[in-house]
Amino acid sequence: MTTPTHKPLVFSGMQPNGNLHLGNYLGALKNWVKMQQDMNCIYCVVDMHALTTWVDPKELTQSIREVTAAYIAAGVDPAKTILFNQSQVHEHAELAWIFNCVARMGWLNRMTQFKEKAGKNRENSSVGLFVYPDLMAADILAYKATHVPVGEDQKQHLELARDIAQKFNNDYNVPDYFPLPDPVITGPATRVMSLRDGSKKMSKSDESDYSRINLTDDADAIVQKIRKARTDPNPLPDSEKGFEGRPEAENLINIYAALADGTREQAIARFAGRQFSGFKNELAELTVSKISPITSEMRRLLGDPAEIDRILKAGAHKARAICAPIVAEVKRMTGLVG
Repeated sequence: MTTPTHKPLVFSGMQPNGNLHLGNYLGALKNWVKMQQDMNCIYCVVDMHALTTWVDPKELTQSIREVTAAYIAAGVDPAKTILFNQSQVHEHAELAWIFNCVARMGWLNRMTQFKEKAGKNRENSSVGLFVYPDLMAADILAYKATHVPVGEDQKQHLELARDIAQKFNNDYNVPDYFPLPDPVITGPATRVMSLRDGSKKMSKSDESDYSRINLTDDADAIVQKIRKARTDPNPLPDSEKGFEGRPEAENLINIYAALADGTREQAIARFAGRQFSGFKNELAELTVSKISPITSEMRRLLGDPAEIDRILKAGAHKARAICAPIVAEVKRMTGLVG
């Protein structure tokens, strides 16, 4: 567990590389909003991470604003939570380079996400994609964050951040300078799966738009996607065991439970023995009621891009006030001058 000498601080972020979807909302945003009520939080649009694969510059600029709008529309409050985009705070990049020199090649070679993203084109992948976890560690540790809300697919990267923190502390004989951040994984739908294939994670990059519910979808699109969501011919089970071998059914019941702010057990009890047709109608109605207000607010915010830019700039100023002294001290520890 995290050493108690460090004040609790939450850090998390998302890449601006396409429309955010229901998985992003249930797996992250919804929990971020809750956490800001009880803890000091820093939420970042990690735009430098988006450069690890080619992205059109104009599309990236728009995506940064869209993701920011989604954060705010979902309930992240810039008045109480620091909200900014990563590239405006150069300390992230400076600390990432130092961590590149602390981390070991063997550690990065074990990162399964790089293997999945690079695939057979490993030799043609960018160096940035390979050292992405070091930048993620810098994002977190530049603020000495103690808690990081992450999805299951990011847990390995957070473990690497802990290893980097520990090695830096040991290498420079500064015990406990960096905390060992703890993962925070909550809720019944921390890993929302595709509506077309319950074995795959809901993703922005999936070719089929019917595989996901985008936060920009209107009510009609949401209803249609849920009605067309893949299921099986059997009624919904009355116990946890009944979901074995039925990933699509399990995914939909998880989504319902998370949107209803309930538990899986409550959702299972409510729909036990019901046919999917009736369940999907209730799920669609619930989803529209939760997502449509976010969609409307996103559109309103995006109507004034200058205001979004102002919020990000103000947040970057607050972020630098925290991380600049920390990174300056790290530079002194490593012998860098200036």
